[in-house]
Amino acid sequence: MKQLLRVSILMFAAVWLSGCSWLRGDDNAEPPAELTDIQAKVKLEERWSKDVGADTDELFLRLRPAVDGGRVFAADRKGHVRAYDATNGQEFWETDAGIMISSGVGVGDSLVLVGSSDAEVVALDWRDGHEVWRTRVSSEVLSVPGADQGTVVVQSVDGKLTGLKASDGSRIWVFDRSVPVLSLRGTSSPLLTQGVVIAAADNGKLAVLDMARGLPAWETSVAVPHGRSELERMVDIDAAPQVWGKTIYTVSYQGRVVALDGESGREVWARDMSSAAGLGVDLSNVYVTDDVSHVWALERDNGTSVWKQDKLAHRSLTAPVAFGDYVAVADFEGYVHLLARGDGELVGRARADRKGVLAPLVVDGDTLYVYGNGGTLTAYRIAGE
Repeated sequence: MKQLLRVSILMFAAVWLSGCSWLRGDDNAEPPAELTDIQAKVKLEERWSKDVGADTDELFLRLRPAVDGGRVFAADRKGHVRAYDATNGQEFWETDAGIMISSGVGVGDSLVLVGSSDAEVVALDWRDGHEVWRTRVSSEVLSVPGADQGTVVVQSVDGKLTGLKASDGSRIWVFDRSVPVLSLRGTSSPLLTQGVVIAAADNGKLAVLDMARGLPAWETSVAVPHGRSELERMVDIDAAPQVWGKTIYTVSYQGRVVALDGESGREVWARDMSSAAGLGVDLSNVYVTDDVSHVWALERDNGTSVWKQDKLAHRSLTAPVAFGDYVAVADFEGYVHLLARGDGELVGRARADRKGVLAPLVVDGDTLYVYGNGGTLTAYRIAGE
């Protein structure tokens, strides 16, 4: 009975917390800012666009595409995985993974990886899409699986991190963390780099693990719960951590944006901010979309505010990504917005998918990849560059 009650609470919270800003019929929701004409100083030019498959059917799935070796990989919720030429959109292969896909696409060690709502992980060959292996983990996979140095790492919604052999999918290790009663509908995607796994959790903690053995080097609390109710005390981290040099950057819901020393976990700087969408980093700044869809630029070294753009408030923006001289975000109506890096001014706009964009934007070189809720994958570049 207790388990049934917990599941019911989680289902309610998942729908309310992840969907409230998207369900525009809610009379209590803040209305999204109306888009006004802007003096476009830059034009987003479409390089190519492809229909990947089924739409997300209002399931609030963040099916992030992946770019690797001159190819773009994308998947739809019904199990279709496709590989395209990053330059012109030519399709190399298409595979039916035979699962209901709930994660974005991960790429590494010559594998293309997807996870399912039924706790399956499927690995496909990077070259032609044939199935290499499939295995089952402990629960649903919403985060992007990662692979590096012979290890595949998957974070499931029950808080467990699982390390698998890249060669056959057999289990190497499991790192278990407690999951709070209430959490957002989503899971932070682990970051694999230089032999370690950087993973954030629904309990507001971030850990660095040895990739080969799954042993923690350190773990720290990014945010501390406050308040009396479970809703008030929720400090979930759904955003993927980012690394620049030896510093790790992350942000939590009802918590803080934090810079941590990658070797020790020591806090470099922190400031109060709430975000479920996430952040991006470049040479100078950390860019954050907060919970009311204000976009912030903070100095990377100390967290001091550089600028804030509030003209896209309540438009359910994605995490910001640095794109050339600009910062890009997308919204619930499928518009992609370009902001000037220097002052946050809105300088460009294009519509990618009328059903909206939830999946994180992906930048590779001079190209921005946008995967919309309607199943359309579009590649953009800055006109004239």
